Amino acid sequence: MKHCQNWLLATIVFICSASSFAQKTEIYTHNLTAYNHAVDLYNNRDFVAAKHQFNSLKSDFDDISEYKANCAYYEAFSAIQIGERDGDKMMLKFVERFPTSTKQNTAFLEVGDYYFKNANYPYALKWYKRVETRNLSIKQEEDFNFKYAYGLFAVKSYEQAKGIFQKLLTSQEYGSQAKYYYGFIAYQDDDYDNADRYLGEVANDKELGDDVPYYMANIKFKTGQFQEAIDVAEPFLKKADVNERSEISKIIGESYFNLNKYAEAIPHLKNYKGKRRKWNNTDYYLLGYAYYKQNDYENAIANFNKIIGGENSVSQNAYYHLAECYLKTDLKTEALNAFRNASQMEFNEDIKKDAWLNYAKLSYEIGNPYKSVPDVLQEYLDLYPKSTAKDEIGELLISAYISSKDYAGALVALKGKNEAHHKDLYQKVALYRGIQLFNDGDYDDALTYFDLAIDSPRNTSTTAKAIFWKAETNYLSNNFKDALAGFQKFQKMDASGLPENEFIDYNIAYSYFKLKDYNRAGDEFQSFIDTNPDDEDKLNDAYLRLGDAFYVSSNYNKAISAYNNVINKKGIDRDYAHFQRAMSYGFIRKNNAKIADFNAFLKAYPKSTLRDDVYYELGNSYVVADDNESALASYNSLLSEYKRSSYVPKALLKQGLIYYNIERDNEALDKYRRVVKEFPDTGEAKQAVANARQIYVDLGRVDEYAAWVKDLDFVTVTDSDLDNDMYESAEKQYLLNNRKKAISAFKSYLKEFPSGGHALNANFYLAEALFNEKQQTASIPYYNYVTDQERNEFTEQALSRLSQAYLEANNWTKAMPILKRLEEQADFPQNITFAQSNLMKGYYEQENYDAAVAYAEKVLLRPKLENRVKSDAKVIIARSAFKTGDERKAEEAYTEVGKIATGELKAEAIYYDAYFKHQEGNYKVSNTTVQTLVADYSAYKYFGAKGLIVMAKNFYELQDAYQATYILESVIKNFSDYKDVIDEAKSELVKIKKKEAETNESVNPDN
Repeated sequence: MKHCQNWLLATIVFICSASSFAQKTEIYTHNLTAYNHAVDLYNNRDFVAAKHQFNSLKSDFDDISEYKANCAYYEAFSAIQIGERDGDKMMLKFVERFPTSTKQNTAFLEVGDYYFKNANYPYALKWYKRVETRNLSIKQEEDFNFKYAYGLFAVKSYEQAKGIFQKLLTSQEYGSQAKYYYGFIAYQDDDYDNADRYLGEVANDKELGDDVPYYMANIKFKTGQFQEAIDVAEPFLKKADVNERSEISKIIGESYFNLNKYAEAIPHLKNYKGKRRKWNNTDYYLLGYAYYKQNDYENAIANFNKIIGGENSVSQNAYYHLAECYLKTDLKTEALNAFRNASQMEFNEDIKKDAWLNYAKLSYEIGNPYKSVPDVLQEYLDLYPKSTAKDEIGELLISAYISSKDYAGALVALKGKNEAHHKDLYQKVALYRGIQLFNDGDYDDALTYFDLAIDSPRNTSTTAKAIFWKAETNYLSNNFKDALAGFQKFQKMDASGLPENEFIDYNIAYSYFKLKDYNRAGDEFQSFIDTNPDDEDKLNDAYLRLGDAFYVSSNYNKAISAYNNVINKKGIDRDYAHFQRAMSYGFIRKNNAKIADFNAFLKAYPKSTLRDDVYYELGNSYVVADDNESALASYNSLLSEYKRSSYVPKALLKQGLIYYNIERDNEALDKYRRVVKEFPDTGEAKQAVANARQIYVDLGRVDEYAAWVKDLDFVTVTDSDLDNDMYESAEKQYLLNNRKKAISAFKSYLKEFPSGGHALNANFYLAEALFNEKQQTASIPYYNYVTDQERNEFTEQALSRLSQAYLEANNWTKAMPILKRLEEQADFPQNITFAQSNLMKGYYEQENYDAAVAYAEKVLLRPKLENRVKSDAKVIIARSAFKTGDERKAEEAYTEVGKIATGELKAEAIYYDAYFKHQEGNYKVSNTTVQTLVADYSAYKYFGAKGLIVMAKNFYELQDAYQATYILESVIKNFSDYKDVIDEAKSELVKIKKKEAETNESVNPDN
């Protein structure tokens, strides 16, 4: 029974299974039909429909079914074919999910091929790397290898590509292409043997393109086969496209260059267009050198000077040859810069040494804007002590010291040299150094060098000059006795041909005059007048001093005659001569003539600084003539017109005396009390007190007098004897020129008697002693004391000294009011000129340009104006005009400055001459002007540096970028003390480099 049940169960199961199998077979048959339809869609490249069909089918097949794997493969590949983003991911998923699928290797290959056809080589390589080649046929493997190698080549994996291409070199189908690419990779690797071999084998294969001859030519060139390179490249040149033609021209041109066929090289080198339309320094060098070898120096320069910022052997060669080209075309300043540049490079020692020698010689010949010529020559001798040019450069060094006025350096260079011409030169240089120090006001050191020249008597003329200048130095040092002896010694020498001899009588006359030997002084002045009738200025001065000599000697008639010569000829200082003539009439008791002459003076000289003197003396003359009303009127004119005159207290005393004499006592007392009130602590005040005392006594008003003088400190000074003794002791030291002892003594006196009877004198003399000891700052409070008093005999000198002290401290704030007072109160013309000339400078410093110009114009109206002061005034006008933008006026003013200036002002005028010529576009003329500036005024480095910037701008306008950049870089390197100059140089350099970088890839505009 149990057995029957089992059979029945088995039968049921079999029936059920058979039914299920029949059902699945029907489904499978249906799916296979749909699958085949999808494959047909895929094969017909209907990838969108195929992808959709495979996607809907893949779930109908078992996971282990090859059909399911195929559905996944075709779906993924369809997605790739229609460019869906996730197609690549779908294929990777297929590979991972169906590792045993027969489609897997096909997938790798076909996907790789797909991407290869679409030139997506990175993606192609990603799939090619998975391909298993042992399953491929020989033809398939060759096809795969070429595509794989080309993909590697396309992504520049040349080393891997090279190995695969090597396998295909003998391939029937891919051999030519493999040789091309293999040869190209060898070319890239500088493997010129293999490159030459394989590219040579396919050179005539038209299917590989037209660039093979280019590579072949370049290979020949790089392997030094220059003629072969030309032979290959020239036929190809006509067929090449524009870019290839440029590169081929470069190969041909450089090949001819290396064969020393420079004429043939030039047109090809010129046809090269550069990388990205830019040349580099080497390109410019090759063309420049080719022109140089053809003696075409202008074209050589035009190319060499494009090489800027080079720091290699090519640049050193270029700069050296550029210098030679400049010399050949007589451009010595430009040659100097190029030789200097080549001499500072270390790549070729022979070039460096020769460039250094040329640089040194040219520096001597034309000057050096960056360093003193002696320093350049000495540096050469230090660098090349065994040079065959050592002696020649040594001689140039001595000469350079002299020509640059570095006489101290010349003496050092000459010391120990025993040749006769060196000893002669040593004496001359000692003289020149002495004169240089003399001009700088350093008289003590100047005497040392004059003695050195005198003690080395190699040349009679030089010795005579040294004696003369020693005498002149002694004269200005107030050593009049030694000065006279020196001038007389010079006069006895054979010095007739020397310029110093022209005025020797004049110098001797002045020496006698200073020694107060007026008779001999008069004789010498007369001798000078008799022998030098043509020098109007000195002749005029000689008549003045002759008159003074007679005047001091009380020989007034002769004095009048001498003064008449000045007055009648309307000479300089004729107002002084007129005044002295009138005074002379008084001394010969011609009081009426004196009065008439003074009245004539007042009409003739309305602006004379002597008018207050005249009013005072005229009043005195009227007193002598018993014309009290006229006397009082003259004194009143003085008091009203010249309130700050030193004659004011004297005139008041005179008026008081007149009133006393005509018994107008109260008016006399008013005058005396005014003197005491306005001019305390002066000699006039003490005299006024004494005169008033007599009147008070006469009037019986002694108690009123006592009450008045009780408040006058200077009248009731205690210990008056000690006061006088201490002052006289200090004054004695001062008069003996023992300044240090005088300073100590005056300080002690003022400490003891700050308001003593001699306080005014003590303060002034103490200030003078300190000032002359070069303690200007310490002198200021003592000069201030003097200037704070009412006008006195020391006021003018104190104002002058005080302003000098403030000026030396560059304290314009305090100097300006003192200078204004000096201008208003000065009697001496030179002090007025000093005040006005410094006021113009002060206003300029304070940027008040209108006031500066106004004072400059005042200064230019002054009589007897030195060229130095004229230059100062004109340059203030020029600077002010420039600051206010009036360049036309500035140019005119600087032209005037240039005519008369010396030293730094001359350098400034020359700089602006160059500047304005640049502005006008006269670049070559401007450069010539700068050359004059740096050669003749090298000591004034600031304007030299500014001039070099103008020169750099000129050169750039003249298409010489090398000179422009080199000069600017040299300015930046050598003139760091002048920030404004450095900033301008840097700015110009950046502009030029940016412009040059547009055509020269070697130029770095940021460096």
